[in-house]
Amino acid sequence: MSKATIKQVASAAEVSTATVSRVLNDSGFVSEEVKNRVLEAVKRLNYQPSAIARSLKQDKTFTIGVIVPDISNPYFMGISRGIEDVVGPEGFQLTFCSSDENPKKESQLLQLMQEKRVDAVVLATSGDNDPILERLSGSGIPIVLIDRKLKSLETGSKLDQVTEDNIDGASRLTRKLLEAGHVRIGVVNGPSRVSTGRERYAGVLKAMKEFGLEPNPLVFNGDFSVDDGIRAVRKFLAADPKPTAIISLNNRMSLGVLLEIVRSGLKIPDDIAVASFGEVEAGALLKNPGLYYIDQRPYEMGQKAGEILLSRIRKDEPQSEPLYEVFHNEINQL
Repeated sequence: MSKATIKQVASAAEVSTATVSRVLNDSGFVSEEVKNRVLEAVKRLNYQPSAIARSLKQDKTFTIGVIVPDISNPYFMGISRGIEDVVGPEGFQLTFCSSDENPKKESQLLQLMQEKRVDAVVLATSGDNDPILERLSGSGIPIVLIDRKLKSLETGSKLDQVTEDNIDGASRLTRKLLEAGHVRIGVVNGPSRVSTGRERYAGVLKAMKEFGLEPNPLVFNGDFSVDDGIRAVRKFLAADPKPTAIISLNNRMSLGVLLEIVRSGLKIPDDIAVASFGEVEAGALLKNPGLYYIDQRPYEMGQKAGEILLSRIRKDEPQSEPLYEVFHNEINQL
């Protein structure tokens, strides 16, 4: 059965196609009697307005591109849900993509978003794509950076940002270990091309300096994956002397840290203490783990990003004035 057209609806309701359009878009004056006739015809014919035609007419696709390093990470899932819950009721749909911490793939996805004519982009960048983002922003596409900043624009950025206070959070998390008497600490960090990797490591060094210690911890630089957490623990346990505590600066790596410690037959915190930037749900399965963690708020961050997106799409705020939102998170213990 062929789809009904707007001309067929107009004929059935005995009105013009322009009148049908006004009723469906709720624009312009239409009497209640005519409006009811049009809506009855739409229902009877099961007419579905063309999304493509609507986007061409309104110069909007009603889609927002969301590019994150790993859409399966609960942290980024929480952010995405927060965005969706804000923009969804306004008629926007999200297109999700994972860059896999690969700057080249991220560049290709950004190009795809532009080709798809998305109305805005939310990005947790994998790094090294500053020129492309500046060009896209200059073309008029609203871009909201979430969780991560651009390397060349960490100060005075022209792009909207929703981030965490990574330096302060990592510093306070490290202090928990130092206050417990640990001075030999292993740090599981992410790549330096990513702002979270740079800032969180800076927070660790800041805390050590404040305690009068030489800021030279044992470091494993990974790529924010579970496997990297596993490899980091293996490296630390082979060191001489071994660290008495591990601080993992990403929740996925923290999961790998916990898995490998348990697999090695060690107990937390009796044999080795652990602190995580971000909650690890599996940590609750351990018996009395004493695990310190930064209680992140990804859903709220997503909501804030969604609010900024809507303000940009509606042009409520001039693009020359970037919007910044920094989340200050608390430390909890399992």
